[in-house]
Amino acid sequence: MAVPKKRTSKSKRDSRKAVWKRKAAVHAQKAISLGKSILSGKNDGFVYPMAEESTEDGEE
Repeated sequence: MAVPKKRTSKSKRDSRKAVWKRKAAVHAQKAISLGKSILSGKNDGFVYPMAEESTEDGEE
């Protein structure tokens, strides 16, 4: 099993944790922004299927 050879310093640990949390915050902000744009109808960069009535040739 892989074992670290030396103890990681607190500053390096905190720095890595801060980067991880910053990435998570950025992704969360993008998700909120995308959700708001979808709800307002102003979305351009996200394509999703709209709920439409199914029409087939033989029904009408």
